[in-house]
Amino acid sequence: MKSVRYRIFAWTACIGMFFVLIAGAIVTQTDSGRGCGSDWPLCHGRFIPAYTLESVIEYSHRMITGVVGLLVLITFALSWPFRKKCREAFVYASGTLAFTIVQALMGAAAVKWPQQPAVLALHFGISLLAVASSMLLVVRLRRSRRNDRQPVQSTPGLAVFAWLIWLFCCGVVYLGAYIRHMKAEGGCGGWPLCNGSIIPVFNQATEAVFVHRCAAIVLLLLILAWFIAVRRFESRRKRNGLGKPAAFSLLCVLAQILSGGWLTAAFRNVNEFFFASLLHNALVTVLFALLTDNAIRSWKHRRKQTASLRPLIEAEKQSETIVSRFKE
Repeated sequence: MKSVRYRIFAWTACIGMFFVLIAGAIVTQTDSGRGCGSDWPLCHGRFIPAYTLESVIEYSHRMITGVVGLLVLITFALSWPFRKKCREAFVYASGTLAFTIVQALMGAAAVKWPQQPAVLALHFGISLLAVASSMLLVVRLRRSRRNDRQPVQSTPGLAVFAWLIWLFCCGVVYLGAYIRHMKAEGGCGGWPLCNGSIIPVFNQATEAVFVHRCAAIVLLLLILAWFIAVRRFESRRKRNGLGKPAAFSLLCVLAQILSGGWLTAAFRNVNEFFFASLLHNALVTVLFALLTDNAIRSWKHRRKQTASLRPLIEAEKQSETIVSRFKE
């Protein structure tokens, strides 16, 4: 698992998965999803698509997905012999492969049979899980290379809180993808207010965007609370490990909210809106990966903490038994 070849494939697959997600976002933003008609995997029945912008964008996305899918498959194959010795890395490699296959099949289904925005938003969510899995694999390999032995610094409460934040983030991301596929980004004019009001007059587009903004603020508050809880926990025990990822998560969600403001401001400028949307997608990918890592590490540390207390508990029981026998 520590071979240079394996690390190269893992890093390449991770970077490639990120480009797959960005390419998918470009397809959505340019409305090129039907650039190859209803043909898949060919484009209008040909290996080389017609020279139209929509066809080139859609077919390029398919080609990138195919090449990266091959890299993910090779990474999984290299992980297979070490599935018992390094189970965590194998799980991440397996998850990347599984999510890549599912998102490719969902993409093919979207081409063959036009889908509703709710289904297309789910397609983005699956792609996000694939990218996060590939990133977690790279992070795991990096920590193993450094022989990272972080001290125990989580509790059952922190672990549950981290997973609740992760689940809430999934909902916020899904709603944002739904708004994009519904083409309702302009539902709220202005930022941070919506159409100049704290609570606007609702229609379908305005309601979705307003709820998304409110959910983003709640996510910011949850991550801020997580950061404060982690810092307080570490200050009492003079330990470090989850503090930096928590700080990065807080900075990333702030940047994500600000990029959402830029997205609203650039709505009437096609080129600026395009780049703002790509930045928004890139930031949410990094944020999602960070929150996933926070949740997994806090859960692992909770289990380690419980295991580390067992010898103390057993020793205490033995001492109580000896004392009781001595009294007798």
